[in-house]
Amino acid sequence: MGQDTKHSEEVIGNAAIAWLEERGVTTKDIGELVYFLQKDFYPELTEAYCEEQVKLVLEKREVQNTILTGIQLDCLVEAGGAREPLQDIIKVDDSLYGVDEVLALSILNVYGSIGFTNYGYIDRIKPGILKQLNDKSSGKVHTFLDDIVGALAAATASRIAHNRKRIKES
Repeated sequence: MGQDTKHSEEVIGNAAIAWLEERGVTTKDIGELVYFLQKDFYPELTEAYCEEQVKLVLEKREVQNTILTGIQLDCLVEAGGAREPLQDIIKVDDSLYGVDEVLALSILNVYGSIGFTNYGYIDRIKPGILKQLNDKSSGKVHTFLDDIVGALAAATASRIAHNRKRIKES
């Protein structure tokens, strides 16, 4: 059995949020994506509520670990630190390289299968911050980050849907 890290959940959670912000992504940005996904289903929904729900998703250790791993890989490639051919595959976000999506799917698993359809939809149309993260002209590598942000939004939308269903049933 593996050893637990010496870092507390708070330290890891704070790092995950800080690393997102360093890469230009805020909880507000992700909340806007969640709102985009859910507004037609819940007319009373607000962006502020969506952002609150994003923060709750970000409290999950599995989510934090995925964020830290993906951003680290993007930064490594951005600095030219990966070996070829992986360096080029990640840098250009090769269409046949699916490891970035597979890593992001681990976030969706935390909130059930409903997130997969939301993720596929938002990944295809790339609204809001996702459009910026996919702009290769910035010189930044966001191969993993764009999928992680999309998965965060999809997982949060799933969380909202599950909670709304539970509230209606009780």
